Amino acid sequence: MNLRDCVEKLKVHNELMSVAEPVGTVYGISRLMRKFDKGPALLFENVNGFSNKVVAGICATKKRLASILEIDEGDVYDRIIKSIGSPLAPKVKNDGPVAEIQGAPRLSKLPILTHYERDPGPYLTSAIVSAILPDTEVENVSIHRMMVLDDRHLAIRIVPRHLYRLCELAKRNGMKTLDVAISIGLHPSLLVAASSPAPFGVSEFGVANALVKGRMTLIECRNVTAHAPADAEVVLEGRILLDKEVNEGPFVDLTGTYDIVRKQPIVEIVGMMHRQDFVFQGLLPAGAEHKLLMGLPYEARIWSVVKTTIPGLRAVSLTPGGCGWLHAVLSVDKQTEGDGKSAILAAFGAHPSLKHVVIVDSDIDVNDPSEVEWAIATRFRSDKGLVTIDNVRSSSLDPSSDQETMIGAKMGLDATISLSRSREKFERARIPE
Repeated sequence: MNLRDCVEKLKVHNELMSVAEPVGTVYGISRLMRKFDKGPALLFENVNGFSNKVVAGICATKKRLASILEIDEGDVYDRIIKSIGSPLAPKVKNDGPVAEIQGAPRLSKLPILTHYERDPGPYLTSAIVSAILPDTEVENVSIHRMMVLDDRHLAIRIVPRHLYRLCELAKRNGMKTLDVAISIGLHPSLLVAASSPAPFGVSEFGVANALVKGRMTLIECRNVTAHAPADAEVVLEGRILLDKEVNEGPFVDLTGTYDIVRKQPIVEIVGMMHRQDFVFQGLLPAGAEHKLLMGLPYEARIWSVVKTTIPGLRAVSLTPGGCGWLHAVLSVDKQTEGDGKSAILAAFGAHPSLKHVVIVDSDIDVNDPSEVEWAIATRFRSDKGLVTIDNVRSSSLDPSSDQETMIGAKMGLDATISLSRSREKFERARIPE
C-alpha cells in the first residue's frame, strides 16, 4: 500500500499526466498544479536541481480517491466512520523500503515546493507527523504545514488539537522535546486517516490500516521514538522543541488567502531515511486535493452525526466555494417541521469550524450551487428559517473571524419546503415527453 502503486494505477486508468519539460520548485510546479487542479494527477519527471520526481493531485477528486481505496464512491463515508470506530493496529517491523538509505538530514536535498508569491520559503504540505507520548501508548498522526528554516529545522503550525495536546502533556511532564516522525510520499489512506476526526488516544495509523483492510505496516524509527509507514518515500526523524518558537507564515491555507503569522514551535531534524529513487509528493495549498483531504473525513462525520438526529438525511457536501471546510449543504426528507433547524445545529456540533449551513430538500443536488441558490431563492424565508449564533468558536482559517481567539459567528439557512404548504407551489415546472 504505497504511493508508487497509486501512480501506476492512475497510469493504467489514464488519470496521470507526465510532465517531461524542466520545471522549478519555486512557483513552477505549483503553477501547473493550479492549472490542472481538477484534472489528472501530475508526475513531474524533470525537476530543476533534483534527480527525483514529484507527484501531485493523487487525491484531487472523490471518485479517484475511492478508486484508489478500492471503495464504491457511495460507501466512502461509512468506511471512514467504521475505520475510526474500529481501528486496526498495523504490524510494526524493524525494516522496510523507506529505510533503504539512511544518513544525515539535509532538507535542501528534497524538492520542497514554494507555492505562492508571498510565501516566506518552501513548505512541506503533504507530510504526516506521528508522535507517541512517552511512557504511554497514546499516539497521534496528523497533517501539519511546515516551513523550512534551514537544512535541519522546520517551523510547524500546530492547531489546538491532538498534537498540541501531546505537546502540552509533554511540557507538564518536564520534557523539553517531543519525538516525531515526518513521513512524505504516502498511500492516500494515510492522508485521509491523518485528516480524520478520530478521538484523542486513537492512533490514526490504525484508522488507515482499517481503511485498507490490514495491509499497512509500520517501521520503528532509528533516531527517535516514533513509528512511520514502512512504504513511505521519505521519513524525517525529528524533535519538536517545546520551549522554542519562531514566526511561521504567512501561508496560503484552504481559503486561498494568507493565514496570519504566528509564533510556532521548531522541529529539529536529527535523522533521515528514504528510498534510493524516492518520489516526492506535493500538495497545492487551497487546491482541490487539499480541500478534499481536509473536508472528506468531516463530511463523513457530519453524515454520521446528523443521521442520528435526522433519519431523512440524504446527502452532505462541504462545498468547493466554501473552501471544502467552512460551508456545508445538506439535503433531507423532512419528517417534522423542525428537522431543518435540528440538522443545522447538529451539523455545527459535528464540525465546529463550519461557518454557514444550508438545508435543502432531497430534490436539490447539494453539489450544484445553482440548485442550492434556487432553493434559497424560492423556499427560504429569513423570518422563519434563519439561525444565527454569535460569539462562538470558529475556524482559525476564516479571515473574517478573530483568528487569534478563533471566535466568530455562524449562520444556518433552512431552505426546505414547509410541511404546512402545498409542495406543488415549490416544485420546478416540467415539460412532459
